[in-house]
Amino acid sequence: MKIVFATNNPNKLKEIQALMPSGIEIISLKEIGCTEDIPETGKTLEANAFQKARYLKEKYGYDCFADDTGLEVESLNGAPGVYSARYAGSQRSAEDNMAKILNELNGTKNRKAQFRTAIALILNGEEQLFEGFVEGYISEAKQGAKGFGYDPIFLPENETRSFAEMSLNEKGAISHRGRAIRKLVVFLKNQ
Repeated sequence: MKIVFATNNPNKLKEIQALMPSGIEIISLKEIGCTEDIPETGKTLEANAFQKARYLKEKYGYDCFADDTGLEVESLNGAPGVYSARYAGSQRSAEDNMAKILNELNGTKNRKAQFRTAIALILNGEEQLFEGFVEGYISEAKQGAKGFGYDPIFLPENETRSFAEMSLNEKGAISHRGRAIRKLVVFLKNQ
């Protein structure tokens, strides 16, 4: 089975490809000639994931899936949430985003947070939604150099290491995206 993953983020693509079993081949947007930014104007992760998948299906005709992921910090009333990628501005800088959160949480004892992923699938004319989340905490400072986005400041529950200190396989085994992808894989295998 071949299916398009609607992302221009090479880190997400690599992470998803590592989680896919043999027999399911992920096609990138670059491979189908899609170079434009796909709109993300929804108010929820689910709305953004479906918006991206529908855009790709309507414009290019491929069966596909898209995800949207948000970091939700309890003491920031769930922010940055759906605005995670551009929390510190439209430049979408992971460094700026992490610095903003660390600054906002400076002196705050409640550092509880969760990562949440919504994956929208369009396959054979039908739409499906798969979700995954992982609870954890925001660290006091960045830890590690692997991963991307907020990985250096997110410590999953029952871990002393951040996502940025884990291998791709270690992160994938417990991450929000890994949990959502495993649900997607089960569904795809049954098709």
